[in-house]
Amino acid sequence: MEAYKQEFVDFMLDCGVLKFGDFTLKSGRKSPFFMNAGLYVTGEQLSKLGEYYAKAIHDKYGDDFDVLFGPAYKGIPLSVATTIAYSKLYSKEIRYCSNRKEAKDHGDAGILLGSPIKDGDRIVVIEDVTTSGKSMEETIPIVKAQGDVKITGLMVSLNRCEKGKGDKGALDEIKDLYGFDTAAIVSMDEVVEYLVEKKIIDDELKSRIDAYYEMYGVRS
Repeated sequence: MEAYKQEFVDFMLDCGVLKFGDFTLKSGRKSPFFMNAGLYVTGEQLSKLGEYYAKAIHDKYGDDFDVLFGPAYKGIPLSVATTIAYSKLYSKEIRYCSNRKEAKDHGDAGILLGSPIKDGDRIVVIEDVTTSGKSMEETIPIVKAQGDVKITGLMVSLNRCEKGKGDKGALDEIKDLYGFDTAAIVSMDEVVEYLVEKKIIDDELKSRIDAYYEMYGVRS
């Protein structure tokens, strides 16, 4: 695993974003781990987070895109922080764009925040974590309605490596449904392997994680 991915795992733990214990997810699943990207709240945290996303996006998609789209609401700060980081790290000026939950009818009117999207734009969508793909059902029509654009791919921070609506993982389901690439900064498989090596995950916790993936897991 690349050094920046290892640093990102440590970063999630340090920020309290990734936790281990007993959690009930929105899906009703009982999970031994939980990720809450809403806990990135300080300037330093958001700056570092943007750099991790920028590195992962550059590794996966290179410079072959124009706009970073962050769906409301959590995607808004992610898209801003990553756009800044991309300029800093790679001297590439991409534009950020997000959507409003409700269109504004005065002043800066419309459904979008940030840069307009125009014909020919190549777009990377950025999110925190995807478990069911439901947010894409709302996001993709908004993006496609803006013009003749190409969605290059999706980047999330953590691939939970578990089933979405069917037997495939959520990221694979999105890829199959919409026809663009999907990726994550790290997968939960990588997280577990790394933290077992560091002895942060002990045998008891590892057995609970393994049992969870026996029920809900897919290969990353």
